[in-house]
Amino acid sequence: MADAETARLCTQVVHTHFGPLTTNVATVLLHRGRLSFPQLLRYTRLKSRTVRAAVLVLVQHNLLWHAQTDEEGDVLEFNTTECLKRLRFGRYVWVVENMFGNVAAEIVQLVLDHGKLRPPDIISRLSIYDLKNTSMYSQTLYKLVSESYLKPSTLLSHQSPRDKRIKYEAEEKAKLTGFPTARQLREAKAAAEARLKREEEEAERVGLKPKSRDQLNHRSSKKKVAEEGVDDDVYFRVNLDKFDVHIRNKLIEKAVEERFNRYAALVMKATLMATGSKQKSLSDTRSGTDPCSTNAIAMHIPDDEDLSAGLASNSKRPSNAALVKEYLGLMANADNPTPAGRAASFLSHSDNKVYVEFDIIGRRLRRRVLESVTRERHGEDAVRIVRLLLDVGKMDEKQVAKVAMMANKDVRPLLSAMSSDCLISTQEIAKSADHNPTRTFYLWHIDLDRAYSTLLSSLYKTLCNISARRQAEQEEPEIKAVLAKCERTDVAQDESLLTRRERELLSEWKRRREKLGVLEMRVEEAVFILRDFAPGRNSDE
Repeated sequence: MADAETARLCTQVVHTHFGPLTTNVATVLLHRGRLSFPQLLRYTRLKSRTVRAAVLVLVQHNLLWHAQTDEEGDVLEFNTTECLKRLRFGRYVWVVENMFGNVAAEIVQLVLDHGKLRPPDIISRLSIYDLKNTSMYSQTLYKLVSESYLKPSTLLSHQSPRDKRIKYEAEEKAKLTGFPTARQLREAKAAAEARLKREEEEAERVGLKPKSRDQLNHRSSKKKVAEEGVDDDVYFRVNLDKFDVHIRNKLIEKAVEERFNRYAALVMKATLMATGSKQKSLSDTRSGTDPCSTNAIAMHIPDDEDLSAGLASNSKRPSNAALVKEYLGLMANADNPTPAGRAASFLSHSDNKVYVEFDIIGRRLRRRVLESVTRERHGEDAVRIVRLLLDVGKMDEKQVAKVAMMANKDVRPLLSAMSSDCLISTQEIAKSADHNPTRTFYLWHIDLDRAYSTLLSSLYKTLCNISARRQAEQEEPEIKAVLAKCERTDVAQDESLLTRRERELLSEWKRRREKLGVLEMRVEEAVFILRDFAPGRNSDE
């Protein structure tokens, strides 16, 4: 069962994409948790046929999980993560268009619109107006499947992973003898997670199959890669995790450019490209099990780029590999081998082995989001207090004022205001058993889980308000009339049929809509950093 802001945003997304009847079913599942079909009928108060159609739509678009319990039998559960990622569909299409071209973008957009499709359905829908491009669509589809941008839709992907995770953890704990230690419990949880991940990987191995001998004889001169094709009987869906990896890598490049310069960002981009095939999901704390070498990174740097322009040097221009090593040393903070230096690094570099430290970068980006929100709401003095509490830990009010070099009368209202926003928390230490407030120490600290959860809820609320604002502006009588007129075929071919007032209204509406789109993209980027960037985030925080 989702919290209030998450449920509100998911409801808004479902209403925008599927309409009011499907929204009714999704709202009941969001507010009441997993339900059986008879319970869903009772709470929605809709006809059985309508609810069944809505459930089929949500299942087709991967928004519903199925689970089987001993107490309630077959139940349905709403997948909030998949629903919230629908806000990034436009960005996913943009990413694949930049990487593989317009044909790949058309395929991904079609699969996103339909949830899941078989290869013959994809090709027939796209080549209906241009039969000559059928082979091009087939080749691009194979490339997307082989590189995991499209993955098979299996029975396991429609089952709630929470139930299996609980079941596997119970089985692993049952193997332990005596009273289990914390380390044994962690190992049991890791073993259950590995088992679940292994099952998912085995289930998704379908999708590619060897071609028949007749097909191979016609293409004997082709490479070995062409000897297998896409299975026409398998339904494929978009692998959202693979696209999220590209969004994460883009954020890392942007952070490196802000910290150093454009050439350092270019080296980081080449490093991420060198390990790109091993980056399957956002759960990795570093770039793959096998490190990449300096030479492999140098191969991904364009020949027309002059890396020496980003470094101050009086000597002659060194080789490209030497320049790459210099940039890698900068990003690894090789000159500062302290805990603070490691916390400020982007990668680890030793013995010609390079790892990108996703966990460290994610921690720093989340801290930056926390500081930016604090600065916006409470000013620079509040940011100083936040940094102090993050670096030092628990402190009382007098210590905060003394170390931050601020007056007590200024510190007290700031601490109270940030506490009311759940940015900082208090720890009570009583001197006596009666917990008398006059004989109790109150220590201020930052609970990162609580702070990030509060910020995420606030960002969800902002996204929902942006969507509501866009919908409200579109429903204004004047704008609605102009948009209805623009849908006419004669007006679509000749905009001069619109009056001057109508053109001004349309231009102003498009300008406001563009601003809301930019704002939504920025807020969604902050959501991505807080929620999706390296999910095992607070292991050390």
